[in-house]
Amino acid sequence: MATKKLGNLIKKARTDAGLTQEQLAKKVSGLTAADIGKAERAEKDLTETQLKAIAKATGVTQKSLLDAAGKSTASAAKTTSAKASSSKTASGSSMKLTANEKKLVELYREADAETKKQAMKVLKGEGSDASDLMKKVLGSKAISNVVTQMIKNSTK
Repeated sequence: MATKKLGNLIKKARTDAGLTQEQLAKKVSGLTAADIGKAERAEKDLTETQLKAIAKATGVTQKSLLDAAGKSTASAAKTTSAKASSSKTASGSSMKLTANEKKLVELYREADAETKKQAMKVLKGEGSDASDLMKKVLGSKAISNVVTQMIKNSTK
């Protein structure tokens, strides 16, 4: 049987990420909104794969959910991610992310390793062509005016 601690962590992660049970269920293969509700009430056990998907969708560490479920793995201990709704600065203070920053985080998380490396170079001012990188990250989608403006501002 699932633990109440795990259920509370799932609910907190979901609400902190601004997701409804239905929205979270759409991001986790094999779960319905009712399943999410049952897991939050400690009425349903989730698989390790489902817990990892919930962690990714909500921006919490996989380790926190797996430990609460008693399913800790060595690979999960290495996996960390920033919360989607806030992040810690170097000084430890919390900061809110704008919608555009959240979108950039989502795109970064979905990117392959090489694209992530290129993105970091661009953000550090080491990249030569930010436009090509953004096209690669966004695929066939048009680059929004906001992202284009952010790139122009970062090269000034």
